[in-house]
Amino acid sequence: MMNFVFPLAVEAAIAAGKYVQVFTSAGVPIGMARDAATGQFVAHAVSATVNNSPLSPLVSPMQFVMGGLQMQQTQMGFQAVQASLGVLQATTAVIGVGTLAGVALSAVNLHQTLKLKKAVERLEVKVENGFINLEQLLKDQGTEIKQLIFQVLQEMKFENHRLVLVRAYGLFTQAIQRMRSALQLKDINRRNAEIDAARGMLFEALADYRNSQLLEETCAAGQLRRLECSWAIEQSIIATYQVQNEFGAASDLISQLQENIRQDSLRIIDACDSDDELDFLFPEITRIHNHDLVLLDTWHNQIEWTKALPPRELQQLQSADFSKSNLAVIENRNSNATDLTIPDEQLFYENLIPKSNFYALRTQLELMLEPQRRGEYEGYIIQQGEIAGYKTFVRSNLEKASDLAVANLYYYLKVRDESEDE
Repeated sequence: MMNFVFPLAVEAAIAAGKYVQVFTSAGVPIGMARDAATGQFVAHAVSATVNNSPLSPLVSPMQFVMGGLQMQQTQMGFQAVQASLGVLQATTAVIGVGTLAGVALSAVNLHQTLKLKKAVERLEVKVENGFINLEQLLKDQGTEIKQLIFQVLQEMKFENHRLVLVRAYGLFTQAIQRMRSALQLKDINRRNAEIDAARGMLFEALADYRNSQLLEETCAAGQLRRLECSWAIEQSIIATYQVQNEFGAASDLISQLQENIRQDSLRIIDACDSDDELDFLFPEITRIHNHDLVLLDTWHNQIEWTKALPPRELQQLQSADFSKSNLAVIENRNSNATDLTIPDEQLFYENLIPKSNFYALRTQLELMLEPQRRGEYEGYIIQQGEIAGYKTFVRSNLEKASDLAVANLYYYLKVRDESEDE
């Protein structure tokens, strides 16, 4: 369950009944508050929690969602995408093109990447041409990692990939700068023309990150990093439509992005063929499912709610003073306090490893992204259970079982069935 967090003064006003949270017609909160007496929009949420844990997406910028239509928050959203893209792309220099040993992937796993993102936000690490200075990146790593990275950087195939990524990142940063300038223009026609031009550049950069030939030459872990970059750019494209009040297009693109993330992730899981890669992919894809897709749901709900506003209320929303919320976001962003503990998704995965095997764990990840696939696995278990005389393997019992239990049963019966055939 997702809960929004407002500045302390706003939380107190909500508790006192002076302010009220805004809900969609379906009763879904969208992270905004209004004055209970006047109906004026007074604040937006500054953060959120999911199942009592802080919402901290890997790819999606919170500012696009928490800021509504406020220009300052939109500007911060573009900056957040730029920082995330730099971190995600930089780690491709560790992953390389081919499959590397687990020690290399562990250097840029979910935990390490989240720490890198914090370092970039605090300007401790500089991103140049979309790549972090490797000496800074590797300062706490051992000799073995450094040698592997040196090998990657000498590979001609990786150099070809790197040149494409540098060009794509350059296009992206130019587009973001153009967006920042466009948002300062008062003339609406000139402003929209500049936003349209910036969006065209974003689409061009997106095509490089989603280049199918380059993706085919890359291991599953590398594919995930490239596609995470593409998902970040797609969110920038969505934001360009939102600032033009093209809410229908923005809403459709969010739904399309959510489906892209699920299908891209499923293809990556299918391409995973080693424990090392699964150790890298499982926590990260789980994080994207539990945080990024949830945040995109919220963004979608906000835009659908905004689409339905009468013109007078839309104008009121766009001119609302959210200075207290904006200040709270900036203070939180600049704070040195940060949670660098091991992510829940990493701990969850490590707890599962002794209870399962490579194939069942990979299947559980698939079922998390596409629950409708579970019926196929349950059908096979029921069929084999009838053959073997296992009377408890019935639909009503399987429906109560976890995804891991279903996956474990499936592969247990599959191995048993294949052994009998032999």
